[in-house]
Amino acid sequence: MNTNLFPTKFVTATLLTAGIFSCMSPTDNATPTPGSTASQLRVSAPFAAQTTDFAFDLLKRVNEQDKTVNTFVSPLSLHIALGMLLNGANGQTAQEIQKTLKLDAQTLAEANQTYENLMANLPGVDPKVQVKLANSVWYRNTFAVETSFQDVLRKSFKAEVTSLDFAKTTESKNRINQWASDQTNGKIKDVIKEVKPEHVMFLLNALYFKGDWKKQFKPENTTDKPFKLLSGTTKNVKMMQMNTDLRRAFRPTYTAFELPYANGNYVMTVLLPSPNSSADALINNLSATEWNTLQKDMTEGGIDIGLPKFTMEYEITLNSILAKMGMPTVFTNSADLTKINPKGGLAVDMVKQNTFVAVDEVGTEAAAVTSIGVVVTSLPVPSVCDRPFVFLIHEKTSNTVLFMGKIVDPQVN
Repeated sequence: MNTNLFPTKFVTATLLTAGIFSCMSPTDNATPTPGSTASQLRVSAPFAAQTTDFAFDLLKRVNEQDKTVNTFVSPLSLHIALGMLLNGANGQTAQEIQKTLKLDAQTLAEANQTYENLMANLPGVDPKVQVKLANSVWYRNTFAVETSFQDVLRKSFKAEVTSLDFAKTTESKNRINQWASDQTNGKIKDVIKEVKPEHVMFLLNALYFKGDWKKQFKPENTTDKPFKLLSGTTKNVKMMQMNTDLRRAFRPTYTAFELPYANGNYVMTVLLPSPNSSADALINNLSATEWNTLQKDMTEGGIDIGLPKFTMEYEITLNSILAKMGMPTVFTNSADLTKINPKGGLAVDMVKQNTFVAVDEVGTEAAAVTSIGVVVTSLPVPSVCDRPFVFLIHEKTSNTVLFMGKIVDPQVN
């Protein structure tokens, strides 16, 4: 499942960004800058709250799958990809997907309006940070796709819709994988392993992020420091260090601090468990309520931090996790995807996510591609991250969580 540069298990909300979406008004410390689209970003409070719940539900379930490795996923990428699938579903299948996405209090039209706004405005919130969102649909050239389904994906999701000769399996696979590579600056190149005879469609979302820290770490301060592993042993890692003023909060069981990128709209929030707690306990106790309270409690002040450099790739198939989250039917012969093709007989054979992240003294580069295959059925104290920790990459204006993760071993093998 993992293609790790070190033992890995890393989850995205977009914890790098933990409330996938939030309210419409900019936060105090994220005032829109010239050229920014922050003032046009519109995400309703109900949508924001519900989808933040989705992000933390995802994080907990991915972490449960294997607690011994680093994880990295993007709740934002997954949410958008499943949003496209929702537009092709009917009946119980649609109800389950909508409930899993925590959108059961929203109409499909309302959700699509928010997706459309995010696609148009999220990438331009901070002109100094590169954020790219892209969607695509690839279908077998002998398979009829409802025009209304194509139209809504083009309008609300800005999706490229392409017909391919799936009989030319290698050519089709390479074409789709090249699109994924192009959208992620070459960081994710191999999302589709094979085009099976029963495949009639692939839905893809790609998310790319690259931002320099507002306050960069000085390379000369990076030194070898011990990092405590889950086994209780330690290993030396490249620890970046900085003593500065940052937004931070102190809880009985963890310390949180924000590392802003560029103009401050995007930040990484690092959650470091206290020595008598653990990253797993922290994840289990995280919720949208705790996350929103934490945002309000963070205050500017001096803090002495240490953060390991790390680079990782991660891959996970999410079928069983999504089934447990509330949408099992879409993976069975009982799936109703008649808004894709009215004849029915369609199901989803895989929902997979490939991710990449690199953190160094300059900043962060991260990417995610979510692919869905449709088949025919029949300070005050130093905060040194020298033990497993959790982190999220999120955008402050919309409180959108882009990525989230857990690091248990930052050292490249």
